[in-house]
Amino acid sequence: MSGGSEKKTYQAQSITVTFEASRCLHAAECVQGLPEVFDIAKRPWIQPDNATAERLAEVVRRCPSGALQYELVDGGTETPTGPPRSPAVPPGS
Repeated sequence: MSGGSEKKTYQAQSITVTFEASRCLHAAECVQGLPEVFDIAKRPWIQPDNATAERLAEVVRRCPSGALQYELVDGGTETPTGPPRSPAVPPGS
């Protein structure tokens, strides 16, 4: 999961995941969240075709370091900046 500072790209039909090993904190949010996609015993260790784009994006957003990022084929992206955010609660709720 680590070694080197280059950003690696893993493409699936509807999502592209990138991983920058030098940023990884080894919190294992990815491995625990989607072991069928993130498997350090396999090469490549990220296999984005093994989950839906929505589920994969959800797990990538949990990455505390931002080492994992994604881009949806339809153009949606998100760069994680910390732990997942809770939805806003409307005033008076």
